[in-house]
Amino acid sequence: MNNAIVRATCAVAAAVMLYVSGCSSKDRNAVVVYVSEDQVFSEPVLRDFEKETGIRVKAVYDTEEAKSAGVMNRLLAEKDNPQADVYWAYEPIRAALLSQQGIAAAYQSPSALGIPAHFKNPQGYWTGFSARARVLIVNKSAPDKPTSILAYADPAFKGKAVIANPLFGTTTTEIAALFTLWGDEKAKAFLAGMKRNGVKVATSNGESADFVASGQFTFALVDSDDAANRMVQGKPVEMIYPDQGENEPGCFIVPNAVVLINGGPHPDAGKKLVDYLLSRETERKLAQSDAAQIPLHAGVETPAAVRKIESFKTMQIDYATVARKMQEIQPLLKEWAGL
Repeated sequence: MNNAIVRATCAVAAAVMLYVSGCSSKDRNAVVVYVSEDQVFSEPVLRDFEKETGIRVKAVYDTEEAKSAGVMNRLLAEKDNPQADVYWAYEPIRAALLSQQGIAAAYQSPSALGIPAHFKNPQGYWTGFSARARVLIVNKSAPDKPTSILAYADPAFKGKAVIANPLFGTTTTEIAALFTLWGDEKAKAFLAGMKRNGVKVATSNGESADFVASGQFTFALVDSDDAANRMVQGKPVEMIYPDQGENEPGCFIVPNAVVLINGGPHPDAGKKLVDYLLSRETERKLAQSDAAQIPLHAGVETPAAVRKIESFKTMQIDYATVARKMQEIQPLLKEWAGL
């Protein structure tokens, strides 16, 4: 673990102690939530929950540099003495890992009715909501525009593509999903093809989107909110939902996920927060915000720029399997990234 991650994890630990100390297990009118979704998007939702229920929220937010290590490591360390009631994850892979570690409690929220089955754990150990799609952001001036992630290995796009570092964030998650979908041999060949094609590695999805917006590269694979935000800013880019053909796998979806923590100090309040996060109203708010997230409930009102989940083809994968594969391929990804 590098020094930046160590500092960020320590900061999270200190914040946890500070917040939780003011929220004792005897205070039934409180709930402790650890959050890895961006604070700018999650905090307004939690404040609304406080106003509407009267339940005090003690929230501990991940830092951007510790997205994969901060509150997740804290939950693992607290397994035998849980301090949190709820975990709001920015993707379901860490949520699946918590269920595999026995940290998640099974809870079938009534608000989960209507969310497609492949976006939730069948036993209720985690449930997805308000998703991002993994899309191609493409510069409008490009004469040829990709329609599949396989364009990364296509010689026609040699030197024209950029991707966020595959060791972090949703890029790691999607590559692990491709390994589960295609099998190791085809996925390794795809990574080798990317290397031959001179794909540029950026520090983040946001930097990848900016490279495309500036015209330095033709396309990048990013989260849909990254593409939507550049379009709102008037950048010369468009968003393409990849692999929509009959024999293509569809677009990879990254939902938020909520977990009720096993043995948390405020289980009843925790369940109420889970219900609130999974509600259609919360999905509407996150769709209307700058997060531009896609509701998983059908029929939720969204802005024109946010497509309905039923309007495009999505990749059908098992997130628990992806979680296990993501751990398995870390050495390979480090080697690919030259680390």
